[in-house]
Amino acid sequence: MALTVALAASASPASAQTQAEYDTQIRQLMNHPAVRAAMEHIEETDDQTMADLRELTQIPAPPFMEEERGRAFLAKLQEIGVDSAWVDEVGNVIGLRRGTGDGEVLALAGHLDTVFPPETDVTIRESGDTLFAPGIADDTRGLATILAVLRAMNEANVRTDGDVLFIGNVGEEGLGDLRGVKHLFREGGPRIDTFISVDGTSSSGITHMGLGSHRYRVTFIGPGGHSWGAFGLPNPAHAMGRAIRYFQDGADPYVRNAPFRTSYNVGRIGGGTSVNSVPFESWMEIDMRSEGVETLNDVDAILQGAIRRAVAEENDIRTRGEPLTVDVDMIGDRPSGEIAEDHPFVQRAAAVTRALGMEPSFGRSSTDSNIPISMDIPAITIGGGGQGFGAHSLDEWFRNEDGPTGVQRVMLVVLSQVGVTQAS
Repeated sequence: MALTVALAASASPASAQTQAEYDTQIRQLMNHPAVRAAMEHIEETDDQTMADLRELTQIPAPPFMEEERGRAFLAKLQEIGVDSAWVDEVGNVIGLRRGTGDGEVLALAGHLDTVFPPETDVTIRESGDTLFAPGIADDTRGLATILAVLRAMNEANVRTDGDVLFIGNVGEEGLGDLRGVKHLFREGGPRIDTFISVDGTSSSGITHMGLGSHRYRVTFIGPGGHSWGAFGLPNPAHAMGRAIRYFQDGADPYVRNAPFRTSYNVGRIGGGTSVNSVPFESWMEIDMRSEGVETLNDVDAILQGAIRRAVAEENDIRTRGEPLTVDVDMIGDRPSGEIAEDHPFVQRAAAVTRALGMEPSFGRSSTDSNIPISMDIPAITIGGGGQGFGAHSLDEWFRNEDGPTGVQRVMLVVLSQVGVTQAS
């Protein structure tokens, strides 16, 4: 008989349980001898968790260049012990720890990539109890936490009903556009019934809502020429300026009255060769985000209309040369969605958080969990423990304050979902 009988009885959101009932279930889980041993192991081997954090942090993992860090993560999975391990077609590193076959398949994932370019110095600098390095908290801490969970489960001989996939995924940051997790959830991909992203350091936050976004690189292309001798040619920079203005003119009143919180931003612009040349091309990159699917699509439509209007007007006033053309390339598409706060999976995570002496907080963000959430697959993002600050900056830091508690929390959320056999 498995302990998961009490836990999985609430697998359907339709079966309403009280907070007290979830709390009781988690206390029962924590009293399981093997689970107690695993929690103690996490405390006792925290030095190893920190050693993993140091080692992986100092392996560069720029966007689309995660291979070296992925190899190191794979080696650690194999050293700790999984039933099988592999690297998939896009570079995701996956280790399978089999259960008894009586439960679901849960994926526990942290992202391998950082936002920093290849030339970034990722050497750790220490000041007292604080470690400074680009990417140390976002998300190398998540990778170290996942390894610590696997190590504790193995050393304490925790046997689960469901299978657990331990994953270091590629492509979470920036133009990576969640490509690693998109590949995991592709048609024909591995079975995943529940998903946990370990991202950042919070030990109390539970992200159960995905913030959707669209990103574009828009390039205005013209014949180009001398600013005096070829005056009258259509000007890509002028068209781009119009497009930005028309976009804001349309998006601003819409966003102010939108049913869901929504934002838009022209974040980068470029083009041209000199001050006295009509540009051959000008480009801009745009980010728009919304809590609502239709709202995001509406702002997207405003952008597309602004671009068409700007190009048409610039072509109408030209007195020579070929007309402008425009390339609109979508460089980011992250879906929105949410798993209800009262969903049993979310409530178990909240109960685990309370059991460890913290008050859970619920929120929305743009993380790897966006993908399964948008597919109505139960998914949350939680932190890997400790304290971190300055994500995406060269001064990013990590402090191992209550770090083991964060690791224990991740493990307990996993076990509360996949179930622990009484024979462990």
